[in-house]
Amino acid sequence: LPIYAAREQLMTPATGHAVETAMLELTQLLGRRANDTAAVRDHHSHGESYHTPAAPDIVCFPHTTDEVAEILKISARLKIPVVPFGAGTSLEGHVNAIHGGISIDLREMHTILRVSVDDLDATVQAGVTRLQLNKALNNTGLTFPVDPGADATIGGMTATRASGTTAVRYGTMRENVLGLTVVLADGRIIRTGTRARKSSAGYDLTRLFVGSEGTLGVITEITLRLHPLPEAVSAAVCPFDTIKGAVETVIATIQLGVPVARIELLDETQVDAVNRYSKTSYPVAPTLFFEFHSDSERHVAEQAAAVQAIAAEHGGHSFEWATHLEDRERLWQARHHAMYAAVALRPGARPWTTDVCVPISRLAECVVDTKKDNQDAPFPICLVGHAGDGNFHLIYVLDPDSPAEIEEARRLNERMILRALAMGGTCSGEHGVGIGKMKYLEIEHGAGLEVMRTIKRALDPDNRMNTGKMIDICE
Repeated sequence: LPIYAAREQLMTPATGHAVETAMLELTQLLGRRANDTAAVRDHHSHGESYHTPAAPDIVCFPHTTDEVAEILKISARLKIPVVPFGAGTSLEGHVNAIHGGISIDLREMHTILRVSVDDLDATVQAGVTRLQLNKALNNTGLTFPVDPGADATIGGMTATRASGTTAVRYGTMRENVLGLTVVLADGRIIRTGTRARKSSAGYDLTRLFVGSEGTLGVITEITLRLHPLPEAVSAAVCPFDTIKGAVETVIATIQLGVPVARIELLDETQVDAVNRYSKTSYPVAPTLFFEFHSDSERHVAEQAAAVQAIAAEHGGHSFEWATHLEDRERLWQARHHAMYAAVALRPGARPWTTDVCVPISRLAECVVDTKKDNQDAPFPICLVGHAGDGNFHLIYVLDPDSPAEIEEARRLNERMILRALAMGGTCSGEHGVGIGKMKYLEIEHGAGLEVMRTIKRALDPDNRMNTGKMIDICE
């Protein structure tokens, strides 16, 4: 487990009497799907972040939106906090129950409710995972392309406004969610959006809840935009003499309008880790992974040739092509295992994973300056990023028993975030805010942060929804 502490300031948890009463009422509602055993509570005390695990008092496994609504009504009456839980893959402490209370595990709400091939959309329960959805779409000619790497639930991806390797072409969850069913703090059920491709009717409540991280309500159903499978796909790996040359290739590719589907950046430390972990043999150098999608092999070849020429101008060489499905899957599996590969560099270590996103024109400067900052760190640091949209990640590979290393990681992380904000970027491109990025929101949003607090107070006046995450309304 990621056991080293972020030293979060915790509030007093719910009283024992309230928890006992809640457990009794939840057992009447759900039977054995309300659970307070130590093992189940511990499993729901953390995601994959470095933040201190914190267990809920009770874990519930609802099957329907109506059951979620009843759980929220019990929570409201007894003033007990609620934390939505999906696959537990979040990276900023979103699911840690830092105030105790009820963890609502939505993974048993895993029904694909509807798929419309004609309209290119689908409606799913929140516990459906992205791989489950794409398996169900086999033989339809459609896909759901948002790919954060982990097999996250669609509800969790929506709540954190996830994106990933394909965002440069297909967008993030913000662009791919058409409508939601949400249970509010008091148990009311609302439905936002429609299946229409556009609307100018009223406030855009769908976008309000996409990225709200469970602080405004519990998302139980999602209507998604689907995309046709590309007729032709090709992928390539290209090492570079310098990381600056790799990033400049990305910038030139985007500015010239080449419609790449993925551009992933790995620094030399991450490539070395990938080689060791995935038994690959890529040159240990700053490297770009590309993927090209189109409706014809000719267009794919044209895109690839254009990018290869750009790369050659910036110190790229030795393109390795992957046109067969199994070769492409091996390539992207190696990329998706980047965090596990990084941790394997140092037996017994634990990862602290962080990210920022900057305007594409500032990406090279931000990456190069960040690498300079990190060069004397006493622990391995891997850089990997969705460079096509200006987003990159660092993985600090730390000794969990070394306060000095943890403090140094905290210092380096803050320097990178402040650098990104000064460049007109954001403190998180896709990991979200959770606990870890809260302190940077005022710098990023200014007076807008108080507007967010106003919305939070209106929808969650008791401050029970994922309390202590994203926005502190106690200030």
